Amino acid sequence: MSAIHPAYFGKNPAPLTDHHTPEPAPAYQPPTTGLLAHLPTALVPYAELIRLDKPVGTYYLFFPCLFSTLLAAPLASPIAAPTAVLSTTLLFATGALVMRGAGCTINDLWDRNLDPHVARTRLRPIARGAVTPLAALAFTGGQLLAGLAVLLQLPQPACFLYATPSLLFVAAYPLAKRVTYYPQAVLGLTFSWGAMLGFPALGVGLLDGGPPAAAAACLYASCVAWTVLYDMIYAHMDIKDDVKAGIKSIALAHEKNTKA
Repeated sequence: MSAIHPAYFGKNPAPLTDHHTPEPAPAYQPPTTGLLAHLPTALVPYAELIRLDKPVGTYYLFFPCLFSTLLAAPLASPIAAPTAVLSTTLLFATGALVMRGAGCTINDLWDRNLDPHVARTRLRPIARGAVTPLAALAFTGGQLLAGLAVLLQLPQPACFLYATPSLLFVAAYPLAKRVTYYPQAVLGLTFSWGAMLGFPALGVGLLDGGPPAAAAACLYASCVAWTVLYDMIYAHMDIKDDVKAGIKSIALAHEKNTKA
């Protein structure tokens, strides 16, 4: 993910010319510290694929869910019990971990011909050949099934109907960074979707308007702006490689207006 950060989700870019051929990547070194160092060797590439060792992306996906759950609790009728809020929050935390991993895998599948040309991503599992595209596709299917299992624990059919459209944005982000200089806006729409899910999860409808809909709209808009801001900063890390590879970002669009 040229810009997924912690996290993220690429018509393939034009082949690089000889002038743009990157320097040889340093040899891959298996992790020797942290959680990944304790996993079986065969599982390490998959753990790297879902960024298990870089949880900040999961936090970014989880926070809008948490905020919306806390906002929805006093608006529920009757007011949501603390146990209901806690159980809903735990489900959202689990879902954020699973779906962030699925998003990273989808992004790396799209970017498998791009990542080898970007210094920060050239040693990702698919880019270095540790995980085949077919294996990654099967892995994605498993993650999506796990995400569906979590989603089905929430009130139905409302939560399913509210959550399903977010998959369109998950798939659109890798394409967006090839056609627009504002892929961070698409990422914001994706990562902020949880701002609307806490309400139906606690039985608070949004389609009838009123205070719940206004609260959800304001939260969603603020989370989108927050995501655009932090990912714009993140995109500056890849700005030189993105120019060579033909990848667009808001950092490139406003390169002359930013300061180090």
